[in-house]
Amino acid sequence: MLGLKLPTDPRWVNIVEKNIDEILTDHAYCEQKAAATAISLIVGFPEYTDLVQEMVALTREEMGHFRMVHDRIIARGQVLGRDRKDEYVLALIKFFPKGGSRTTQLVHRLLYAALIEARSCERFRLLSEQLKDKELAEFYHKLMVSEAGHYTMFLKFARQYGVREKVDQKWQDLLTYEAELMNNLGTKESIHG
Repeated sequence: MLGLKLPTDPRWVNIVEKNIDEILTDHAYCEQKAAATAISLIVGFPEYTDLVQEMVALTREEMGHFRMVHDRIIARGQVLGRDRKDEYVLALIKFFPKGGSRTTQLVHRLLYAALIEARSCERFRLLSEQLKDKELAEFYHKLMVSEAGHYTMFLKFARQYGVREKVDQKWQDLLTYEAELMNNLGTKESIHG
């Protein structure tokens, strides 16, 4: 369903289980950054009314997810740690060249967002199926369902605003590029890395 060309090595869950507090902090910031992305799309492309409406709803949802993760951190007797650079996202944004028309820039941002959501969904599925902590596994199952909807929404908008054939080709190229990135990731206690 997600179209990812390289699945996460299931052993990544072993790294997560040894560092639950770290993954929760990273996850909290991922939710916050997803909300910030939605807001930046509103600010950058206000003339796309249907996109703006969806991004308002997404901002609320992602901040709700942030709160849920933050509540879990507090329940574990921890505090939210400091944000770290997301090597995955930093490498991913190097794929498309800067510049181009506003529509091209929008399509590229939507494709990045779709891929980040797809990878998050895939990682949440692994956590939901393999974590020994069944309560946390159930938590990730619920988030997985939500992330799948986000991935398809961003991809739908990219296809709506761009030329479908070109968008689909860019999507496939981005998936191939992302698979190469994933060969060097999956060894840290982070959602994407």
